[in-house]
Amino acid sequence: MASEAAPPFFVESMLFLTATVVAVPLAKRIGLGSVVGFLAAGIALGPYGLDLITGAGDVRGVAELGVVLLLFVIGLELEPARLWQMKGDIFGLGTSQVLACGAALAGLLLLVGTSPEVAVIAGMGLALSSTAFALQILQERGQLTTAYGQRAFGILLLQDMAIVPLLALIPILAPQSDADAGRGVLVELGITITAVGGVIAAGRYLLSPLFTLLSAVRAREVMLAAALLVALGSGGIMHAAGLSMALGAFLAGVMLAESSFRHTLEADIEPFRALLMGLFFISVGMSLDLGLVLSSWHRVAIGVAAVMGVKGALIWGLARLFGSSNSDALKIAVTLPQGGEFAFVLFTAASAAQILAPGQMTLLLAIVVVTMLLTPVGCAIHDIIARRLQKRGYVSDAIEVFAETRPAVMVIGFGRFGMMVSEMLTAEGVRIIALDNRPDRVTYARKLGYKVYVGDATRADVLKAAGGDDAVLIALCIENDKVMGQAVDLIREEFPHAKIYCRATDRLHALELARRGVDYHIRETFESSLSFGRAALEALGITGDRIEEIEEDVRRRDLERLELQLRDGPSAGADRINRMTPRRASATPKDADGTGDDATGP
Repeated sequence: MASEAAPPFFVESMLFLTATVVAVPLAKRIGLGSVVGFLAAGIALGPYGLDLITGAGDVRGVAELGVVLLLFVIGLELEPARLWQMKGDIFGLGTSQVLACGAALAGLLLLVGTSPEVAVIAGMGLALSSTAFALQILQERGQLTTAYGQRAFGILLLQDMAIVPLLALIPILAPQSDADAGRGVLVELGITITAVGGVIAAGRYLLSPLFTLLSAVRAREVMLAAALLVALGSGGIMHAAGLSMALGAFLAGVMLAESSFRHTLEADIEPFRALLMGLFFISVGMSLDLGLVLSSWHRVAIGVAAVMGVKGALIWGLARLFGSSNSDALKIAVTLPQGGEFAFVLFTAASAAQILAPGQMTLLLAIVVVTMLLTPVGCAIHDIIARRLQKRGYVSDAIEVFAETRPAVMVIGFGRFGMMVSEMLTAEGVRIIALDNRPDRVTYARKLGYKVYVGDATRADVLKAAGGDDAVLIALCIENDKVMGQAVDLIREEFPHAKIYCRATDRLHALELARRGVDYHIRETFESSLSFGRAALEALGITGDRIEEIEEDVRRRDLERLELQLRDGPSAGADRINRMTPRRASATPKDADGTGDDATGP
């Protein structure tokens, strides 16, 4: 029987995966980051490299969903109140950056004889930076939550919104524009406001109830499908209104940022985001026309130098003007000097409207891709220079590798036990990260004012998304002994720096936890039993000193018994139980074989 042909896209998928496995580790090994690896893989596979795959535009159409999911995940990390605090960076610094860089680049194009229409479109398009590249670099370096990372993100967010008025400029600047162009802009503005308002309203009033309903099914794949539907659906609504899909997904993420499902959603989306982002960078590399770069290398080189130089200088100056330190301003400048993915959209639309000639568009796209390729290299050079200057004592704050984080305690299991533990910790101002896998319990805790999230203690991705890397202590207050055992092993492997404190359901569970080497464990009824006994002795008229003596003796005997049971098994240490008379000893016959309360009791 003749062998069947490979399914569509099978060969291309194998080539993508092979190139990624080879190029990305090499790029990271030499310190250039995964973005350069993906770009190099795309160049090698594309029609201007080894010509193994054609149709970069078709690939990018799918891969751009990675940018959509990236903005959705970032939105999940930004609560509306925090986003409002960033309004100065978004609308102040971001708007200033787009206008200043666009005007400067358009002015340079006018000086070399470009027509005003082309200069405006090209200048404003080149002023937009790459959200995908910049955020990937910031996330890889762990710097997205730093002061400069947040300021850079504010600029990128404004740029995503700026694509709307820039696209609205095209019919006005086009040769066949007419008097109805202004009216069209007003219509587009109305559609934009309606679409944004609709996504915000749906996110605020519909999404949380939807996920609460779906979580009752306890099927992870259903929650994952719903998360993808929300991210892509909100992006699709914005796209239909002529807006950026990434902006729609970002707004949906922000609306879910205060939801109890945010960490689970982030963990579910992350693998798809990472895979599609890699595919996006590969598609960008495939679109680099090496023949054009080589034949017009001087024009491309001048364009790249102008774009990166002008944008870098202006971004540094504006960041300083808006209050950034010199080192932070430099970091923002070397992170955002490239052209962006929205330039592809703008220049393609301008070419269709006959504003840009085909040769002009091809040259501009080549400049954008080369600036993308050089950005990770520029960041690496900046780090090398800054470290050397810092080592020689010229600067004191040149390197800021990680965000300043406030240590936290992660409380997993928010029933009556976990809630009391949290109350003790929050009374001292300790930051709490609380998770529970029961949505009804989470809903109740949130009504009491606690910030608790739905999460599974046996999923490392969920614990990481919730902030496990920042936790100095993880308190396991869950009732299921088997789940707790899996969680202890997972935490030991994934978060070795964190202390593990556990709630033991009974004596046998306490022995198991001790064998696993947790830092602290306590039987859930032990202290309450002692308190009960103290109260009973007080009622019988026993003096306070005698009660303290009895309690100390009971604690000592219990500890000795636990040590013997760890060494010799659950039945050992029966002689350490404080039985005053033979009558009491025979009153609980099950204790003799270790199956009564003394083996599994408080």
